[in-house]
Amino acid sequence: MNDELRELYQSVILDHSRKPRNFGELHGEGCVHVHGDNPSCGDEIDVFVKFAGDGSVEDIKFSGQGCAISQASASMMTKKVKGRSRADATKMGALFRGIVTGENRQPENEEELGELTLLEGVQHFPQRVKCAMLAWRALEQAISQKDGTVTTEEPNA
Repeated sequence: MNDELRELYQSVILDHSRKPRNFGELHGEGCVHVHGDNPSCGDEIDVFVKFAGDGSVEDIKFSGQGCAISQASASMMTKKVKGRSRADATKMGALFRGIVTGENRQPENEEELGELTLLEGVQHFPQRVKCAMLAWRALEQAISQKDGTVTTEEPNA
């Protein structure tokens, strides 16, 4: 990674971590709440998804605490999946997983991820992969639910 890209990476991560987008909670009909944590580092995320009648992600918010990577990843995720169908949100999660793990990477579809590609460097740090994926794993659980609350612990990266 060249110096300019590294500086951009750090700038975007810090911006989303310090001023997270879509931070908060959602409640009510059509909302799903998923709690995820990573006991190995202490990161915790609560993802709240409100599904529209057609099943698309009408609104999404998150709350929690953790490192800059977990918080920035959650913030960027909420921006990318809001308004998308469950299938599109699931596809985006798979593309993101490919970026941060380096496995099953689909470069032809990465443009869709936008600034999320800046988290590519975490693939060299396995513990950081778990941080980056924490909110995405919670989103996967939310997508698989119709309503209610789900708790996931110790996500596998």
